[in-house]
Amino acid sequence: MAPRKPDKPRTPAGPSQRQLRAGELVRHALVDIFREVTINDTVLAGVSVTVAEVRMGPDLRHATVFAEPLGGENHEAVIKALNRHKSFIRGHLGRAIELRFTPELHFRHDDTFLEAERIARLFDDPRVRQDLTPDEPSDSWKDAD
Repeated sequence: MAPRKPDKPRTPAGPSQRQLRAGELVRHALVDIFREVTINDTVLAGVSVTVAEVRMGPDLRHATVFAEPLGGENHEAVIKALNRHKSFIRGHLGRAIELRFTPELHFRHDDTFLEAERIARLFDDPRVRQDLTPDEPSDSWKDAD
């Protein structure tokens, strides 16, 4: 009997097309809900919430919603308030989308805006900028003959 080949290590696969489509469907519906529905909470009063991404679980029963209040101010309190009212939001979501199950919502702070701002500040640093600007072209390669 021939020896068995060792299994290849599995690389984690990204989300399926189904998960991506469902995530976008939920994201668009949440944007509409936040625009049209009033949530009675002093923390959320007058706050515009940006929904950057929705990641769906493999069974489409759980959705992680990456959100950020416009301007990024008071983001911890806003995310806590959204998680407190997730049942209310989920009820509106169930009426807005056509999925077999309305996913359980888990709100998380989206820090991509903060990260983009941090990178922009790095690029504005004079020490980094000098590495990004090309030097005067040298003709040293012509002298190689």
